[in-house]
Amino acid sequence: MSVIIVGGGIVGLALGLQCKRRDIPCEIYEAATEISELGVGITLLPHAMRELSELGLLDQLKALAIENKESCFFNRFGQLIYDEPRGRYAGYQYPELGIHRGKLHLCLYQTALEQLGHEKIHAGHKCVSVEQNDSSATATFADPLTNKRIGQATGKVVIGCDGINSAVRRRFYPDEDVVFTGINTWRGVTRHAPILTGRSYLRVGSIRTGKMVIYPIIDNYDDDGHQLINWMAEIETDNVSRNDWNRPGNLDDFYPIYRDWVFDWLDVTKLIRNAEKILEYPMVDKNPVAQWSFDRITFAGDAAHPMYPRGSNGSAQGLIDARVLSDFLAQEEPITALRKYEDERLGTTSRIIETNRKNPPDFINIRVEELTGDKPFENLDDFISRNELKKMSDRYRKIAGFSLDEIASR
Repeated sequence: MSVIIVGGGIVGLALGLQCKRRDIPCEIYEAATEISELGVGITLLPHAMRELSELGLLDQLKALAIENKESCFFNRFGQLIYDEPRGRYAGYQYPELGIHRGKLHLCLYQTALEQLGHEKIHAGHKCVSVEQNDSSATATFADPLTNKRIGQATGKVVIGCDGINSAVRRRFYPDEDVVFTGINTWRGVTRHAPILTGRSYLRVGSIRTGKMVIYPIIDNYDDDGHQLINWMAEIETDNVSRNDWNRPGNLDDFYPIYRDWVFDWLDVTKLIRNAEKILEYPMVDKNPVAQWSFDRITFAGDAAHPMYPRGSNGSAQGLIDARVLSDFLAQEEPITALRKYEDERLGTTSRIIETNRKNPPDFINIRVEELTGDKPFENLDDFISRNELKKMSDRYRKIAGFSLDEIASR
């Protein structure tokens, strides 16, 4: 068995490390010419940390991150709707961490360099095509700056871990496009004093009237005890204009929605205005497909199941892909391994894509907004009980594959 991994992001690197643990030869090819700390924040839920812990990265990541203690849901008037413990505070074996995406990526990258060897990880290789025959699969690469062909890599299988715009997936779904339904997002990071417990994951408002997700990703960011706070503004409109990818965000495009969000526990307007960095993104996914594995070629992570970045579940599902796929590659001949991997993972991730569209974890906020007529309330129990809100939260965790029972039983 020899594996060609297209894409050196979180999932591609995790797959390389999982293959190494099973003595499966592999090489990783990444389009970027260098790996650096890019992006903003990401939340690693307990089922993501389960996979990363098995790779021996628990202590390293805890040192780089903030362990979440609680999740809090607020309406757009700053009133608490529902709160619950998270990670180990909720009884999970594994913590829930808020971390800078670039720090997570670099941690995986440096570990892969140490364990696989520098010669097995190739930067500056953009995949332009994949082909296969009865005994092998081949990926062809170009220089990302000049688009000149620079070589090929052949193995028993080729695995596309090259993200939502995967060149490997495009080989089998050439006419496919992302699905955009009018939801745009802006993401930023701001130096700020700890909010609430300093370990709080916050969802404020709803996509219908303006929503913010806020959580810390770096502790003791300066000598004054500030944290680096990650935030995402999200709004659903009738506008069909889609944000660009990773382009610097313009305050005028979204700030007016939040100009009155000044609460006794947080000034959201100040959090936005003082951002060190703001990037814009569209909220997109792709419709689930009926097949990932085509003989000796398959997809993993966002290349297989791009989903809305809600519930912090996309990276976790990609990390699970890496472990399941490497298990089958170690046990079966190549074509059977890829088919069994698809059989185990495709249905689960397809359900999560649909759930994130229709019933995301912040459906709690939407439901309360409906029941209260989008007005401040005096007693939320007059509209909905805490037990009903808990059932909504538990339902999402079960569908998304990280209920307490499921993680404990693996």
